[in-house]
Amino acid sequence: MVRLISVISGKGGVGKTTTSINLGTALNFFGKDVIIADANLTTPNLGLHIGVPIVPVSLNHVLAGKARIGDAIYEHESGTRIIPGSLSVKDLKSIDHGKLKEVAKKLKKMSNDFIIYDGASGLGEEAIGSIEAADDIIIVTNPEVPAVTDALKAIKFIEGMGKNIMGVIVTRVGGRKSEMTIGNIKDILEIPVLGVIPEDRNMQTALAKKDSIVHVSPNSRAALAYKKIAAKIAGVRYREPNLLVRMFAR
Repeated sequence: MVRLISVISGKGGVGKTTTSINLGTALNFFGKDVIIADANLTTPNLGLHIGVPIVPVSLNHVLAGKARIGDAIYEHESGTRIIPGSLSVKDLKSIDHGKLKEVAKKLKKMSNDFIIYDGASGLGEEAIGSIEAADDIIIVTNPEVPAVTDALKAIKFIEGMGKNIMGVIVTRVGGRKSEMTIGNIKDILEIPVLGVIPEDRNMQTALAKKDSIVHVSPNSRAALAYKKIAAKIAGVRYREPNLLVRMFAR
């Protein structure tokens, strides 16, 4: 059964799009058929991150009734399929975010395993559209008080909608004294911690190369963390490379 997972954050700048991309490519690494769609329609970043900032047909065109969903799907060299949003301001007109649910139904006929919606941050109309379309929700946050506070608001809101929250992914964990501990975050949010993504200098290299860290630095700490999460979601076994392999992969 195809599952649609919406990746949501209470606030911007916590690594939501980075997580959507790397989770999708990590699932693809395990042989899963994945489509990642940029459901953050007003400020889309998926195309920018993956190297296709401007495309002839975007998800905005589909939602405006100007194109079919199949025409907005582009295949990355990894085999992961993506649906970018439009960077054009004029494409923001006449968009019904509620149609993200209709698009989801069509996408489920085009994928065998997973669809990932990179949702908008916050709890506005765009984010709600992604939440309503989802089978499961993943929350992304940082180990900082404002981010965790906003994540808690998002969780309570989503639970009020009756949606299943799989858990939270905590990104950009660097071990700083100012950071909240993972135990405290879990106690406050009261949902499972799916995984912890450490600060990793290879992430900047991946961004510069317009690709996921799972592809660019497959044995880096962050890539391995995303693979662990993907394996958990996909229900597959995964063993990390040994320490010697990891050292030479840096």
